[in-house]
Amino acid sequence: MKNLTLENITTACRGTYHGDPLKLPVEAEGVVIDSRKVEKNFLFVAIDGEKVNAHKFIPDTIEKGALCVVSHEDLGETDYPYILVESTGQALLDIAKLYRDSFDVKVVGITGSAGKTSTKEMIASVLAQKYNVHKTLGNFNNEWGLPITIFEMNDSHEIAILEMGVNHFGEMRRLSSVASPDICVITNIGVAHLEFFKTREGIFQEKSQMIQDMKNGGTIILNGDDDLLSRMGPVKGVDPVFFGISRDCEFYASDLASAGLKGTACTLHLPSGEDIRCLVPLPGIHMVSNALAGAAVGYSLGLTPEEIKRGIENLPSIPGRNHIISTDKLVILDDCYNANPISTNAAIDVLTMAIGRKVAVLGTMGELGSDEEQLHFNTGVYAAKQGIDLVCGIGRLGRAIAEGASGFDSPGTGSLVSGSSDSYSSELTDSAGTKALWFETKEDFLSAMKDIIHKGDNVLVKASHGMNFPDLVEALKHL
Repeated sequence: MKNLTLENITTACRGTYHGDPLKLPVEAEGVVIDSRKVEKNFLFVAIDGEKVNAHKFIPDTIEKGALCVVSHEDLGETDYPYILVESTGQALLDIAKLYRDSFDVKVVGITGSAGKTSTKEMIASVLAQKYNVHKTLGNFNNEWGLPITIFEMNDSHEIAILEMGVNHFGEMRRLSSVASPDICVITNIGVAHLEFFKTREGIFQEKSQMIQDMKNGGTIILNGDDDLLSRMGPVKGVDPVFFGISRDCEFYASDLASAGLKGTACTLHLPSGEDIRCLVPLPGIHMVSNALAGAAVGYSLGLTPEEIKRGIENLPSIPGRNHIISTDKLVILDDCYNANPISTNAAIDVLTMAIGRKVAVLGTMGELGSDEEQLHFNTGVYAAKQGIDLVCGIGRLGRAIAEGASGFDSPGTGSLVSGSSDSYSSELTDSAGTKALWFETKEDFLSAMKDIIHKGDNVLVKASHGMNFPDLVEALKHL
């Protein structure tokens, strides 16, 4: 790998090299933190997990042909080389920084409370019309995932799109100092991770740290429809560029026309005065916002309106992210990869576009702090106001969702019947006609599913990643 000699690696992570000095000029051919992925001449960085000491796998990696190991444990005298560091987690970031700086590529950094991955995919689709693009795979956007993404870069790449997700103060600086973005995109400031950030202002403070590590002369692209982002002024002498539905933004949309679950037709307006009439191929107003972000990044990197249009209209859908699945019986809106109040309300908005009965299967939204019950309750209220026919809340906090959809005044103020085979006649109905059921576990829902999901239904499935709702999507596909 370019520039990753053992000597350079040792210097970059401020470590102490132990082993044959003749190997110092040798380059690692790969960097991994999973011992199962080690190949010949790879560097293994031993990062301990919550339950597993990665150092115990070091002998296995050497057997597989690892060139060297990075360890925070003093391994003593060994017959293989290792680099002793204070923290292997920090060493991984330091090595990734060394590797990232070896390439003359434009880096687009993306962060925000919701929509990071779908925005990343939109930007990648647009930029791929002109450039060879490397991007974060899945949601490899944390202090382990970002370095792994960077290590996948090679000389053929012209653009790298790096997603950065944080849930504690101080994390963004560690990520953005490695990414060193040329273009900074922030999707929104919501209420995700309030357990740690306490307020939206705290989230704004942490997310906007990415801009502090932007390269000189970079570009700042922000969602102008967000009340906090829209107030941001120049940073490092750079004026932000705004995208949004509002005509006050440099990149804005008009003439929106829903095509149902097939997407939204709209006109995108560029600062040059040129317009792009296109079909955003995934449904929801938030996808139009993503298209505007893609247009803004594409425009800043010299794409023509025709190239921007082609990239937007060729956007692929990905499982778990606003993914429409049609079966013989159902239309499933698979948006189950993760959830917070903003993204869940956006998914509910998409569901309202469907033709036929609308069912929302919703579970826990994690890391919302002390207001988690009220925030889940508010989601249920929102679903009812949007006219969702049936809301199924799953799990402890799913109960608050069902209570909100049922028209209660606040969480825990009414008597909600658990969704079991003998309770459907006791469904609670709010004044708008929304019915709600609560299921204590996923298994309870799965055993009742055949009785409550009907042929022709449109079913949204959404919850935080830890709920593992892809199981429900698979079950619905085979209903």
